[in-house]
Amino acid sequence: MTQAHTALILTLLLWGTAGEPEARGQTAGTFTATGSMITPRSLYTATLLPGGKVLFAGGQGADYRTILASAELYDPSIGVFIPTGNMSTARAGHSATLLPDGRVLIAGGSNGFSAEVHDPASVTFTATGGMLSSVNGTAVLLANGKVLIAHDRSPYAATATAELYDSIPGRFSATGNQLLIWAGDQKAACLPTGGSYSCIAVPQNNSMTLQAASSVLRAL
Repeated sequence: MTQAHTALILTLLLWGTAGEPEARGQTAGTFTATGSMITPRSLYTATLLPGGKVLFAGGQGADYRTILASAELYDPSIGVFIPTGNMSTARAGHSATLLPDGRVLIAGGSNGFSAEVHDPASVTFTATGGMLSSVNGTAVLLANGKVLIAHDRSPYAATATAELYDSIPGRFSATGNQLLIWAGDQKAACLPTGGSYSCIAVPQNNSMTLQAASSVLRAL
């Protein structure tokens, strides 16, 4: 394990919309100021990269109206944020999923169907196949390397859809509709079920039991 990995595991980083993060040492139980973000942002994504740095992408600007395309990296070894180029499309409220090869799938958000992939090795953002639905949702990496995106329900549709992203051809494909429907703010996790992958999606801020509020999606 590298020093960068160790530092990140032992440190909990907290960010606000003002772009002034602080680091909390888990063992000491104290908060310590760390470097500030380059650009104040909200509704962004933060993704831990294999090298131990954290990718921050997109979001809303400090005025809560401007949609950002910029991205930056946090280096825990020196406590500094550094610029890392711009996404091909400005977006906020999107998803970001670390792929098995170390790249990051960035999908959806305020820019609808579009998706792109960030390659930390070449420090580039490249457009990939478009999603089948423009509705926001939650994304989770499956054991087979594909990414499941469970969409929130559109106010104009009777069902909540789901789709899979395969990074080899760079395409999204439909994988059935969710059993239960909710307006948004759901989270998903995958459960081991033998030779297949069962993912459970649960809405936030809901008083129903897990069994009543969940929708299981099976991706073979």
